[in-house]
Amino acid sequence: MAIRRELAIALGKLDQDDPSHSHPSQGIKLQIIQSRIFSAALRIVEYWNPPPSNPPTSTPQDPTTQSSVPGIPNTTPSPRDPAHTHSLSRRARNAVISKKYTHPLSPLLSGPLALLTFPTVSPAHLKTALSILAPRAPGFAAPPRRTNPGYHDPVTQAGLQKLLLLGARVEGRVFDADEVRWVGGIQGGLEGLRGQLVRSLQGFGAGLTGALEGASRSLYLTVEGRRMMLEDDGKGSGEASEGSGG
Repeated sequence: MAIRRELAIALGKLDQDDPSHSHPSQGIKLQIIQSRIFSAALRIVEYWNPPPSNPPTSTPQDPTTQSSVPGIPNTTPSPRDPAHTHSLSRRARNAVISKKYTHPLSPLLSGPLALLTFPTVSPAHLKTALSILAPRAPGFAAPPRRTNPGYHDPVTQAGLQKLLLLGARVEGRVFDADEVRWVGGIQGGLEGLRGQLVRSLQGFGAGLTGALEGASRSLYLTVEGRRMMLEDDGKGSGEASEGSGG
């Protein structure tokens, strides 16, 4: 509870400085999970694609039609019934059981785990969360005692010492601890990252243009120098012929 309290306080302060007042920290959750159950659920979400079901042709709300007309699939209590295609069905289990060790997060799903989830990718909120849960100076320094005395409480510190940053999944890609901190260190969030990409592309374009102009200028000077050499050789041959003829 102490760790969740300090995390909520830090994220709340960040939301207060957000001019958009979107309050994304309200969707950030810190949860302790059972690794085996989470691993099974993750495989279902990633790899199970149930076949599309035919919508019923009847309208139960209409008293003139029967809800038991053909078109509504009948199911039996047996788990082997192929009509069962939900996430806890045997068909779903059989479809993903071979993927047990192939998910990119599988190496991290071992032992007691805590999961920090974000509704959207926000480098600023990630940086604040890392400063609380896995601080590392200078970029992710822990809050000072003067402004956050509760963070330095012995109970809070005892819980934080048990936490170890393993990795994260961002936009479908698995990141290790250093890469997670790189995402948290992006200045200006995703807009800042897009700005860096635009500047890089502009710099690359300017460099390419300069290289092409330099190459064309060098080619022109080479051709021009060769032309002048040929003209000088031609003049020298003509003068030599006149002298021998005199």
